[in-house]
Amino acid sequence: MGFLSAAAISALAVFVAEMGDKTQLVAMSLATRYRAATVLLGITIATVAVHGLSVFIAEVLGLALPTDWLTLIAGAAFVVFGVWTLIGDELTDKDEARAASRRIRSGLLTVAAVFFVAELGDKTMLATITVGTQYDWLPVWIGSTAGMVVADALAIALAAVVGKRLPERAIKIGAAVLFFLAGGVMLFQGVLAVTS
Repeated sequence: MGFLSAAAISALAVFVAEMGDKTQLVAMSLATRYRAATVLLGITIATVAVHGLSVFIAEVLGLALPTDWLTLIAGAAFVVFGVWTLIGDELTDKDEARAASRRIRSGLLTVAAVFFVAELGDKTMLATITVGTQYDWLPVWIGSTAGMVVADALAIALAAVVGKRLPERAIKIGAAVLFFLAGGVMLFQGVLAVTS
């Protein structure tokens, strides 16, 4: 598969994973304290770092496991991401207190540090690893970073325009359906590959 296709697939997977995710709420919360441009740049810096780690992990997994099994595991992971999306991920008071307590001298460094910590082990990091086991690391890294930044920029802009009237339930259901479809296709391909 080509560079642009792999980048687009990873961007879409992470964009969908970020819809209604806890880190999207972190981005909105940070945007109430800092300028939108500062928040987006901080998110970009943190995402480049976390998703760089994600594609490294994916490369190691790719060397350790046969491709057929990786496809099967990736399909199962996408189904789990669909369930995770439906269950939801909320920003707790503890998360907000942690974000507020991480004030560093620079707003940009604060945003990057808070977002980096919030993103570790998050659904979008795991989605990047999952996609990264299927495609080359560079387009996945670029695409997943772009998908994350676009999703959070959209959330910040929408929150500023429409406030709390966002149809969160509809967004979660739509994202979950996309994960279930992608996971189903990958599971089918994986089962065919493993059993043939």
